[in-house]
Amino acid sequence: MNKNKVIALGFKGVFWILVLYFLFWAYTNGYFDILFNQTDEFTRLLRQHLMLVGLSSALAILIAVPIGIFVTRPAFRKTEWFFLNTANLGQTIPTIAILAIVMSYLGIGYQPAVFALTAFSILPILRNTVAGINSVESEVLDSAKGMGLTPWQTLIKVELPNAGMPIMAGIRTAIVMNVGTAALAYLVGGGGLGDFIFTGIMLRSNEYLMSGAVPVTVLAILLDQILRVVERVAVPRSLRA
Repeated sequence: MNKNKVIALGFKGVFWILVLYFLFWAYTNGYFDILFNQTDEFTRLLRQHLMLVGLSSALAILIAVPIGIFVTRPAFRKTEWFFLNTANLGQTIPTIAILAIVMSYLGIGYQPAVFALTAFSILPILRNTVAGINSVESEVLDSAKGMGLTPWQTLIKVELPNAGMPIMAGIRTAIVMNVGTAALAYLVGGGGLGDFIFTGIMLRSNEYLMSGAVPVTVLAILLDQILRVVERVAVPRSLRA
């Protein structure tokens, strides 16, 4: 084991020790009492939060990946700047502003929250899809053409597998960001763990605030680790290199 790996492991060890100490401190001070006293309510809000993240992330993937493939086709490369700049513009608008705009047209509730979260999640996936496909070396594409593969076969068998790591990284980034952003769905009546967070802010209650913020953080970390495993399983080792 080289020096860099030892240093990295040391930092990770210190980080997790601090995390565990913080959780122990919060527990001993009764900041998680809401989780134990209102278990049914917490379970309901957690389920809503997961549904918000799951549906909006799935919609973002279904929108961003096909667009990324579309703009990297030779006949449509001139449209790449339009779609990427449109997505960039949407990302620069504060999430609260997006929620306010969506609420003015769709009202309040679950659907406006999903729409806003989907719009917020598109850019990382779209950008990484375009970057991943564009990074495939021309020699590889020429080899596929020389083997007699059609453009569709080249996309499925060559471009997408080689772009798998960047695409998965974009999806992972979008989902982890979505977990935290979904807390704002409370502001438009979308539910989720933001209910506890904003209740804690309004009541100046650390118990409510911690009972919402800590599960959101833990959920983001867990999903990130799960998606890393999925990434390793989905992308062959030779292509990960």
